[in-house]
Amino acid sequence: MKKTMRTMLAAAAAGVLIAGVSGSLPAQAQGVPESDESIKLALNEWTGQHITTYVAGELLKQMGYNVEYVTAGYYPQMTALTDGTIDATLEIWSSNIGEHYQKSLDSGQVVEVGDLGLAPVEAWYYPDYVAEMCPGLPDWEALKNCSELFATADTYPSGRFVDYPPDWGTTNVDRMRSLGLDYVNIPAGSEGAMVAEIESSVANRKPLIMQFWAPHWIHAVHDMTIVTLPPHEAACYDDPSWGINPNDVYDCDWERGYIKKMVWLGMKDEWPAAFRFLHEYTLTNADQEPMMKAIDVDGRDIVEVVQEWIGNNADRWKPWVDKAMM
Repeated sequence: MKKTMRTMLAAAAAGVLIAGVSGSLPAQAQGVPESDESIKLALNEWTGQHITTYVAGELLKQMGYNVEYVTAGYYPQMTALTDGTIDATLEIWSSNIGEHYQKSLDSGQVVEVGDLGLAPVEAWYYPDYVAEMCPGLPDWEALKNCSELFATADTYPSGRFVDYPPDWGTTNVDRMRSLGLDYVNIPAGSEGAMVAEIESSVANRKPLIMQFWAPHWIHAVHDMTIVTLPPHEAACYDDPSWGINPNDVYDCDWERGYIKKMVWLGMKDEWPAAFRFLHEYTLTNADQEPMMKAIDVDGRDIVEVVQEWIGNNADRWKPWVDKAMM
């Protein structure tokens, strides 16, 4: 084991109640923390992941643990997790982790501790008011009759579709072709440019159809609806005979992925209650998106925002702590 196991802290026979941000944690923390070594939690490159990590980390602190937040690249962290340099990473997206995920699991030193609870979505979105302009939405076939609605001077008579930046990768040109939709894909320059498109369109109630994703803070500010495309199946991406277009691929929706929590196997022995806590811990899009907005738009400090969430959501996290202390 990479760390030396410390003598478990003695607790009173009745247990020790640990003070928390909204009074006290409900569980009796006999023998917690089991080690005074810091639990190292990975911080990746985006605000949502920081929120996920800080909520878990601040609650672990309230349970009595020492916690260290470690900046880690999304791919390199998997090696650090395998050798115990990092103890947990809490927001792994199946859609973009690639082979690194399975390599870590195959090492035998890393284990999954369940789904985080976020619902990852990549999809075609439009502001809700657009449904009044294009009858039949959210069904994708309505877009066939509305291409001129979304047209600009540069694309007329074809519709304008705002796509991901080129270096993010996209299959929407293929998807438009396969579904027989007359739209021109216009790549955005950045995430900021995509957000600006939404803000400007909503302010002026202009038609907008675009590629976007969730969770994202924009959904805490504006009502966006997903276009209903033909359901995804794996064969859609490589078998032209599958789906509504027998001669082409990508005639279906984007695949819906999952978001996992992963920990160094040694956590189970070094900090068993913390290990159980991370297994129970979940967040939803509705939890994360307002916090993203508070941090990225309103400029608030992440610890302040997270502590506010903890203070307002004791009914959510107290059961996680209770189970961890069993």
